[in-house]
Formats: sequence, structure tokens, C-alpha cells
Amino acid sequence: MHAISLSQARLPPTLDINVFNEFGECRRQAIAAERALTLYLNRREIVTLMTLGADPEALVVGYLRNQGLLTSRQDLQAVQVDWDVEAAAVVTRHLPEDIEERLGQRTVTTGCGQGTVFGRLLDATSLNPLPETRLCQSVLYAMLENLGAYNDTYRSAGAVHGCALCHQTRVLDFVEDVGRHNAVDTLAGREWLGTSAGTERVSQQADIFYTTGRLTSEMVLKVAQMGISVLVSRSGVTQKGVELAERFGVMMIARAKGRHFQAIHSSGRLDLDAIPPRRPGDTRPS
Repeated sequence: MHAISLSQARLPPTLDINVFNEFGECRRQAIAAERALTLYLNRREIVTLMTLGADPEALVVGYLRNQGLLTSRQDLQAVQVDWDVEAAAVVTRHLPEDIEERLGQRTVTTGCGQGTVFGRLLDATSLNPLPETRLCQSVLYAMLENLGAYNDTYRSAGAVHGCALCHQTRVLDFVEDVGRHNAVDTLAGREWLGTSAGTERVSQQADIFYTTGRLTSEMVLKVAQMGISVLVSRSGVTQKGVELAERFGVMMIARAKGRHFQAIHSSGRLDLDAIPPRRPGDTRPS
């Protein structure tokens, strides 16, 4: 594995301010940081990301990877973040031959604060085949319970989304940021940089991806690019997300809270081994 020149420019994800409550009392309150970081690839300006700044090197690498602007970890030479000028400089040995075409085709997605997808990634018809991972209902419930220990920024400040790589009930890595697309990009970047909590290239072990945000086309695409075929969220789905999930073979578990969930594209892959009892008089469809 070749060495990458990598800065260490992490910043605290929250800061404290004075607020007044409904009784007129002044107290200190943690709020989520929101910092602008302009990304340059081989000295070319690509995009400005709004982020907590908690793991900026992984964020920009994962962003470029998921956009198809970095295709090989071996090409990556340097990632340097300088908050004084709010810039991240990424140096790579090779750029995609069609980079001009990619950068000229931009789709503004439904990501928090508006995400961006370059090129025609949303029109992709095939990726590397995904494993047809099976999921037990009991495993889903246990995983959701385990995830409750990881949302530190949300508990203290709110205003963030969280994403996690899981292997069955075990949480391998967890990231919070101001947008769910930033969180998934950071996880992808950590996998390449070998900075995940756990073993290097942790996504090879992960078989479930969890997010607190909506299951949109962008989320499905990024998770499929990571080789994961089970996508879980406490939120809902969009039409394009459902269409792409069917195309790529991703099973979606939406509105997963407590013992409730809605499974999509789950035929033959979801084992209902922990069906909860209905409450008396509850005849509502799940």
C-alpha cells in the first residue's frame, strides 16, 4: 500500500452559544458546526461542501470516489485541508478521460443543503454485482438498538444526519454530518484511506448500510457503489430511490423505528423471525 500525504485537519463537530429558553433563562447550548470547504482536484475547483469538519480528508476523498472522479486508490497522492483558506487540495496521478464531460453534466439532488451528482451516474444501468444479502428481522431490531449509542452530535446539538456501516448487528463505523450525503461520502473515504473504526477497508465486511435520512436515488447509488445491498433508514423512500434499488438489487428497509419498518425489494431476502404482537384494537396496516 503506497503512502498518501494526508493532513490531519479535524475540527470539533459542535460549538457552544448562549440561548434563552421559554422562561427567559440564559444557558449554553451546543450547536452543530457548519463550515464551507472548497474542494480542488489537481488544482481544479470542483465543488464547495458544507460540513461539520470532523473528518474533512475522508469526506473529500469519498466525495470524489462516489462521483467517479477518483477511480483508484493507487492514483491518490495527497489530501491537504487548510481551514484558514477553507480549501481541500487533492492530488491524483490520473484524472478520468471524460472529466470535462462529467463536470459539464451536473444534477442537483435532494441531499440536505442540495447534493450534487456529476455526469450521468443516476442513469447507470449496471455496477459490480451486489451480494444478495439476507436479513433477519431479529438482526434488524438488534442493530437499531446498537446504533442508539453512536449519535453523540445529534444528542447534544441536533441538526445532523448519521450514517453507519454494519455487519449484521455490529456497528463497524458511524459518521455524523450536516447532510446525509456528506456522511456516506466520509464513510467511503475512510474505507479508502484506512481510517475507519475497525479494520482497514471495513466496507468489505459491511453488509448493511444505515442512514437517518431519506432513501433517495443518490443514497441508493452511493451505497451500491460501496458493494452493499441492504439499505436501512428511519425515514422514507422516494420514487427514484425505489427504481434504482430495484435496478441494482438493493433491499430497502424504510421507516425503521422501534419494531416498525417497511421492506421494499425484499422477496426471499427478509426472514420474519421476530414478528411483534399487535396491540389490542390495532388494525392499521404496517
